Amino acid sequence: MALIKKDSMLQLGHNFISGDQIPEGKDEYYLRFEQSNSNNYRQLRRDEIQLLQANQNLSDDWNNLLVTDKFNPSFVRNCNFYGLVRIGDLEEYFLEYHDMRYPVGLYNSTIVSCDLGNNVSLNNVNYVSHYIIGNESILFNVNELQVSNYSKFGNGILKKGEDENVRIWLEICNENGGRKILPFDGMLTSDAFLWSKYRDDDELMHKFVEITENQFSATRGFYGTIGEQCVIKNCQIIKDVIIGNGAYIKGANKLKNLTINSSFESRTQIGEGVELVNGIIGFGCKIFYGVKAVRFSLGNNSSLKYGARLINSILGENSTISCCEVLNCLIYPGHEQHHNNSFLIAATVLGQSNIAAGATIGSNHNSRANDGEIVTGRGFWPGLCVSLKHNSKFASFTLLAKGSYPAELNISLPFSLVSINEREDLLQIIPAYWWMYNMYALARNSWKYHARDARKIRYQEFEFDYLAPDTIEEIFEALSLLENWVGADRSRKKDLNGQAGAGYEEIGRATLLNSSKKLNQIEVLGGIVEANSRKTVILKPSEAYNSYREMIHYFAIKTVIEYSRTHKLANLNQIIARLGEGQRSKWINLGGQLVSENDVAELKSKIKDGSLDNWNKIHDHYNYLHRFYEQRKAEYAFAVLKDLHLTRTAVDIENKWNEWLDWAIEIAEKVKDRTFDSRNKDYMNEFRKLPYDNEKEMEMVLGNINDNEFIKTVQTSYLHFLEHVVQYKFPVNAL
Repeated sequence: MALIKKDSMLQLGHNFISGDQIPEGKDEYYLRFEQSNSNNYRQLRRDEIQLLQANQNLSDDWNNLLVTDKFNPSFVRNCNFYGLVRIGDLEEYFLEYHDMRYPVGLYNSTIVSCDLGNNVSLNNVNYVSHYIIGNESILFNVNELQVSNYSKFGNGILKKGEDENVRIWLEICNENGGRKILPFDGMLTSDAFLWSKYRDDDELMHKFVEITENQFSATRGFYGTIGEQCVIKNCQIIKDVIIGNGAYIKGANKLKNLTINSSFESRTQIGEGVELVNGIIGFGCKIFYGVKAVRFSLGNNSSLKYGARLINSILGENSTISCCEVLNCLIYPGHEQHHNNSFLIAATVLGQSNIAAGATIGSNHNSRANDGEIVTGRGFWPGLCVSLKHNSKFASFTLLAKGSYPAELNISLPFSLVSINEREDLLQIIPAYWWMYNMYALARNSWKYHARDARKIRYQEFEFDYLAPDTIEEIFEALSLLENWVGADRSRKKDLNGQAGAGYEEIGRATLLNSSKKLNQIEVLGGIVEANSRKTVILKPSEAYNSYREMIHYFAIKTVIEYSRTHKLANLNQIIARLGEGQRSKWINLGGQLVSENDVAELKSKIKDGSLDNWNKIHDHYNYLHRFYEQRKAEYAFAVLKDLHLTRTAVDIENKWNEWLDWAIEIAEKVKDRTFDSRNKDYMNEFRKLPYDNEKEMEMVLGNINDNEFIKTVQTSYLHFLEHVVQYKFPVNAL
């Protein structure tokens, strides 16, 4: 079979679709006319044809070249036209972008069956076919720009007559394809989570495929579109790509089967050496300098830079990946990965995360199969040269100290520091480490992601606070684990203090609540935290237990007070009436948005029964759920208070209320002071001072700690919290 076909020159520019692909009464251009509906074209006058010919232009049929009344043939030189070409206004202007000035007009280009908007500038476009190009766009030095009649623009659909084996899937979370999903324009990490997670629900999986296929037409013959005021220059191959308004693309090697979302308020930019195939790119994205991405989806306001490689993965909003390799991953909003030698594979990362240099997350040498996964909560931070094995799971805000972790891990203690004691061959964990020793970094984590959320187009609202319903539930689980582990450890060591016959949890709780008995460490038997026979040592369990209780209490009071002020609840009686019926529940991190487990179950039911029959309705339902988040979060916080302090009646709450507020004030002061102290270590540590000859030099380089904007923010927040809490200290007979 011949690799290269030949046909009559008369067919060049025609038969983009043919035969039964064309509905009865239509022609091959009917979809193009729907995409670019304009009746302001006319045929060329004889004098215009003569001038075009004098300017070294060629056409297979000048009758197929249609123009507007403001068309000036003087601005068309050395071009070849084939098929139906429609040209908008060409007036005596130049277009300027980044100090480069491009004359309006068509120069040194081959144009096949295209619609060109008003006052465009095409110069040295070697071949452009079947594109609709918006007004005042600039195309300069482009080798190949074309669309096939079966183009899907990155969406995981099939066109009429195509075999299933050509469909594009994203094999996220796992290399074996067991969690694969179909990409589509507008995909959110929430969609990807629902689709990849609930694989046991066959009906739901079927609905997701059906909804995606119905979202896009299977008809052949759609043209590619380039929005208004786009700049595309010095590019090699662009095929089957939709490009939104205001996009800037320079020096790309290959762009194929993509939707590139861009708008004037949220422009997307693609730079030198980039190769992108089979993907969806969100609004306001930046992709520069040798990036390679294949089968991917990129959320709004995210970046790929400096040779990053993203394959079979979804990257959420407000994220950056540079220099490294990411394969088969679902990554929530707020992810940072900047180092050339870091590697992330087959992982679900719930955002606000940072991957350090040398980290190998998901190394596969503990199995011959490629079916492992890693799941991490929010705030995941593996340190330098960390190596992890599938399958592992990490609670929120887990910090892994440098080291190669030889076996699978199940870290269920949030805000922990995990490390390896190589001398004694032990795994060590300090629970609540961030709260006790690095409050500056913990508090700043929440603050910085709010500050960096520069999305102009927001499809979903996210929870960035480190204390939120999802992490509070993890803390409750951690309290239970500590109680059981302490009880088991005391029992093994025969240190029961008169509690013989009691269960582990009861022994552990009594020990941990005994302020006079501080435990330096406890041991957890091998095979519980780590898939290894060696023991795990929990350091500072008493301090961690008390810290976890502080975190729960601070979250609960802070949330209830904020809600009460917002909703003008004047007294404790009104607070109890509004929030007192709430119950604790499990919360799901739905792509960065926190949703109760019951609401997720209802969402899935509505998808399956057809109430939510397209992705736009599903996304609207996310926003609907968010409208109730403040209320449900406050109800949850009040339930947390009752569970933490083992109170149930209104009278008990009244008797303890002022005491609860006083403790919250103490905790808030601790947060403020620890934030300052943990940052001040960088100014007081003698080794940190080594590069500087004097205090002034250090201050000029690092700045004065008292001028630190974030610390000022924390101090101001403390004063506001103090003011607000005092307003809700009620007399004993408030009820």
